[in-house]
Amino acid sequence: MQRKIIHCDCDCFFAAVEMRDNPELRSIPMAIGGSADRRGVIATCNYIAREFGVRSAMSTAQALKLCPALRVVPGDMTKYRQVSQQVMSIFLEYSDIIEPLSLDEAFIDVTGLNHCQGSATLIADQIRNRVRDEVGITISAGVAPNKFLAKVASDWNKPDGIYVVHPRKVDEFVLNLPVKKISGVGMKTAEKLKKMDIETCRDLRAKSLVELVDRFGKFGQRLFDLSRGIDERPVKFSRIRKSISVEHTYSQDLLDLDSCIAQLPMLIEKLVLRYKRLQETRSIAGIVVKVKFCDFVQTTAEHQVACPNISHFRQLLMDAFNRGQRPVRLIGVGYRLTESTKEQPLQLSLLDKS
Repeated sequence: MQRKIIHCDCDCFFAAVEMRDNPELRSIPMAIGGSADRRGVIATCNYIAREFGVRSAMSTAQALKLCPALRVVPGDMTKYRQVSQQVMSIFLEYSDIIEPLSLDEAFIDVTGLNHCQGSATLIADQIRNRVRDEVGITISAGVAPNKFLAKVASDWNKPDGIYVVHPRKVDEFVLNLPVKKISGVGMKTAEKLKKMDIETCRDLRAKSLVELVDRFGKFGQRLFDLSRGIDERPVKFSRIRKSISVEHTYSQDLLDLDSCIAQLPMLIEKLVLRYKRLQETRSIAGIVVKVKFCDFVQTTAEHQVACPNISHFRQLLMDAFNRGQRPVRLIGVGYRLTESTKEQPLQLSLLDKS
């Protein structure tokens, strides 16, 4: 079966989160980084700042020389991890075969799935729309038959774009691709290739496998394959899942407990569907409810129970809400899973209110 791989990459992730939370930052050049007087470095910046030449890993002092009006904001990794979890939880609703590369990007294998009539392009578009609507940031996506092409494609129409490399057009896409787009080709390797008059994948194809291996060792084989669009690496998902969850960020804060409780049936229904799609049958060891308040303070409540129903979730939601008693922007529900597998899936009694 032809692989269908999506590479999703959040657009200027840290900066996007800050602009989401502070609209004043959206129309000015801004960056996440350390203070210039403390030899700070830019972690990322928005696209307005990039027009001035500001880039990641640049010293803050240099960035301010290029763009004196640059607003430098200190990073908040706790908040970025929370947003990353929101994004990844959306990915997990489409496939369990996910390979995160960092907080803001991941490969998703959607081969053979039934979502969106099996169309990887439609799945990628739906994911992008959901991240925009539910998380408040944008992502770009690349869709291709393998990881190498998907990752390159995700950068093609940034920001907030999608690019699809159809299997029948792989050769056309790769031929004129600059070799610097190949993962592993850094500055020094690019210089070596240039001395061999190699600047594109078309140029690479003119060299034999023997020549490339002789010059670059094992990496020569990879250059030979990737210049032809060949990449057999699977999407890695070897971690043992300890839990499964769904969550939703509301466009308008939920003002009281009753409004929060009213959201439970929909959230639990989505959770049950995700649980049923697990590729291995795992028993439920407990349940968890997460609440994030309007000021981004969040809390979780857990309970060990093997056969949960809606009343269990309702009680945990009440416990979590009462810790803050203020408007809620996000609710999440989840299962803690046992390590062992069972032959028969657990039948959940979600409508039992006893």
